[in-house]
Amino acid sequence: MTDAVISDQKVSRENPIVIVGGGLAGTEAALQLADRGFHVRLYEMRPARSTDAHRSERLAELVCSNTFKSVRTDTPSGALKAELELLGSRLLPLAHRARVPGGAALALDRDEFSALVTAAIDAHPNIEVVREEVKALPTSRPCIVATGPLTSPDLQADLQTRLGEKSLYFYDAIAPSVMADSVNQDTVYRAARYDKGDADYVNCPLDRDQYEAFLDALLSSETVPMKDFEKAAYFPGCMPIEAIAAGGRESLRFGPMRPVGLHDPRTGQRPWAVVQLRQESRDGGLLGLVGCQTQLRYGEQERVFRMIPGLENAEFARLGSLHRNTFLNSPRHLSSDLSWQQDPSLWFAGQMTGCEGYVESLSTGLIAALALVAKSRGDEWTPPPVETLLGSLLAYLRDVTHKRLTPMNVNFGLVPPLTRPPRHKGERKEAYSARSREAMAAWVAQHAAWFPEPTTLCSFDS
Repeated sequence: MTDAVISDQKVSRENPIVIVGGGLAGTEAALQLADRGFHVRLYEMRPARSTDAHRSERLAELVCSNTFKSVRTDTPSGALKAELELLGSRLLPLAHRARVPGGAALALDRDEFSALVTAAIDAHPNIEVVREEVKALPTSRPCIVATGPLTSPDLQADLQTRLGEKSLYFYDAIAPSVMADSVNQDTVYRAARYDKGDADYVNCPLDRDQYEAFLDALLSSETVPMKDFEKAAYFPGCMPIEAIAAGGRESLRFGPMRPVGLHDPRTGQRPWAVVQLRQESRDGGLLGLVGCQTQLRYGEQERVFRMIPGLENAEFARLGSLHRNTFLNSPRHLSSDLSWQQDPSLWFAGQMTGCEGYVESLSTGLIAALALVAKSRGDEWTPPPVETLLGSLLAYLRDVTHKRLTPMNVNFGLVPPLTRPPRHKGERKEAYSARSREAMAAWVAQHAAWFPEPTTLCSFDS
């Protein structure tokens, strides 16, 4: 491939595409671009500067869970992997090579996986790895920033200055989200507090006995201990619901579960307590539990929150967490190709964009790489359709109706509803997955020029 021009910048061996961050998103983007003949300079600050979470200097090191979640296509994560296979992900085959027994989950040997990715990067003739810390946004363009949740303090400060004080978040407190069609409509009711505005909230009423039972279960549940580098995240602005409850048996009733102004129209009475659900997707398929950010273990979350009237059979699209993160106010700053609106030669990828999860992170790295390919050809960028899991996640990250972006995993609550959804839940999930694969296959075929033939991979070198 000859030298290319991207955003008015000539890309060559002397002026390569710069990628900052050697995690999942950065390495996926580097391999995608290098396979297409682009010269890439990948910056990774380890071992010159390590973090409190990493143990080695290898690229794509998994610092939390060792699983890429389910491979079953009737799950959102499995459906996303099927889409990534159509897109030609470079990291997903390496994950399968490092797989260890884990049932339907794609569980990995952490060391083997990171070693495989590091070897692939080091062996590629079009990739130069630079082991040094990037303390400010590089002036060299084009550039992809994929530094993840543990972005170095100096780069954080630079991003904060350039993007604005309210455009970069350092901690996220996540409440569970449920599929709207799994909520018992015979129990809940819609209302706005004091009837001010539209009845946009779904309200789950609790009587005194239900509240007391919920409180007992909440206080006796097992939580996930915070890591040392996350402890600064524990402050009143994102207090877990179980920590609020520990302050006294009435604290939730006078806090996130206060019932004032929320009379049940069916009884005319005010409940003892109320849990409100708020719409999280444009079409209303996903509802978030307001004020229920939590550190409970996942199994405990499902058990405890299903005690809330109306959520007895709730299908959880996302479970709650509280941890250190660094992510952008993406709806305000990013275009549909993940480039910065103020500088289209600068892209962001990975958890920096507000996505959650290993596979979601590498997916955004792949999308950023494809966006650069499209721009180098002078093609108009069109993201994958919202009927795909990846397309729906990208749409969520740019949804300007968010008052505050909450990091999100892929889930079926983000995609548009099916025209004729099967009644059986399992069949409905398979239908979502089949539709997503069909839509992604059509998108890939439509943009075939962005995808090299397998026989041409790694053969370009201008």
